[in-house]
Amino acid sequence: MRLFLPLLLATLCQPALADTAATPHYVDQNLTVSGDTWTLTVPAGTQLELLTDRLDKPRMMEFLPNGDLLVGSRAGKVYRLQPPYTRASILVELEDYPHSLAYRTGELLIAQTDGLYRTPFQPGQTHIEWDAIELLAALPGGGGHSSRTVLIGPDQRVYLSLGISGNCSDEYLDNNYPFEDRRGGVLVLDESTPEPRWQTFASGLRNPVGFDWHPQTNDLYASNNGPDHLGYDQPPEYFSKLTAGSFHGMPWFQYDGQTMLRDACIDKAPPRPRKEITKPAATFPARNAPMGVAFVASTALDERFRHNAIVALKGSWGTQPSGSMFGNKSTRRPPALQMVRFDNGRTMDVVDVVSGFQRANGERLARPVGVIIGPDGALYFTSDTHTEGLFRLRVVKKTTPLSLQNIPAQIETPMIPVVNSIAHEMRSYTQERHLWQPILKH
Repeated sequence: MRLFLPLLLATLCQPALADTAATPHYVDQNLTVSGDTWTLTVPAGTQLELLTDRLDKPRMMEFLPNGDLLVGSRAGKVYRLQPPYTRASILVELEDYPHSLAYRTGELLIAQTDGLYRTPFQPGQTHIEWDAIELLAALPGGGGHSSRTVLIGPDQRVYLSLGISGNCSDEYLDNNYPFEDRRGGVLVLDESTPEPRWQTFASGLRNPVGFDWHPQTNDLYASNNGPDHLGYDQPPEYFSKLTAGSFHGMPWFQYDGQTMLRDACIDKAPPRPRKEITKPAATFPARNAPMGVAFVASTALDERFRHNAIVALKGSWGTQPSGSMFGNKSTRRPPALQMVRFDNGRTMDVVDVVSGFQRANGERLARPVGVIIGPDGALYFTSDTHTEGLFRLRVVKKTTPLSLQNIPAQIETPMIPVVNSIAHEMRSYTQERHLWQPILKH
């Protein structure tokens, strides 16, 4: 009979362990920056660190195979940081805006406002010469939403996102539009010809700054900044699943949380009908400015985060009630890191990861932009405003596995009498026979 006690105890305890892993729990953590102490809220068992605040307007990041970290910036600088990522050197300084970078064997891709550039590059390299950088494929330039995000996809193709210039700009990713007006979505680079050409992957997104692929399904998801002209509460910000040829409606249509509504701010007829619009897979409250997106692989952080998407919310400049920038700054949407949780490859809900970047009086510690999972399994993110630097969130305490040494004298559970009796029997038996340890390890 006693041989079944470990199995029975494990069965009784299993639901509680599963619920603990699935449900976020949070603790407050103090972080002192420039002599000022902030209280942030983080997941229990994690620690938030400021690695450096000596970056100039940092944006998106790229880890190299040797562990080096490259960071683009709004200041024209491309930074290189070596572990432990507390000191940065300038790899190259450019006249344009190197928002993001992507490494593939033997070369570095640099996404600037007017084009995707490339240069020969090897991990460990400490400097890039200007004359070694050449244009790979031109992009529409111009003002408004000038960031360009480049990533290498699971299919080894080059993907790049860009936004339209304003709230209601008649811009669309289609060859029927003038080149300078081909904006608002995600492109993929066709390199099968002598001169690489951009092809539309997904369109109708106002400003999809961040995107990444689900590690299990390889489905592509992107964040999207909605317009500012409809007030403080509408429309919600998007987290959208992108498929080849998908159309997401903007600026002709806006999602109010349930249906797609025609936006009267643009008179020109939409390029595709309402019925062809892909609704967002998840949403954030309006004016949150979602930025970088990073999925958590099975080897990173812990089971609470794995296969879910971390999204950087930069927070709003708009204030209540109208969304104007001239109101009470304490009413702005606060910056945060949030997580879109998935269940069997489908979006389930959105929960906090890190909050507390904005005090009750409206003062801000940081505005997160880029997010990425490091080779150490930790989450790294940049802030380009207030604190201009690099942060890291890492797991410092994991759930202790069940073993003879940590079976308590009394187990607090709804089945206290039964479980405590089993625990007593197990301790008694193991004092007589030392056979349980190999069984419990499995």
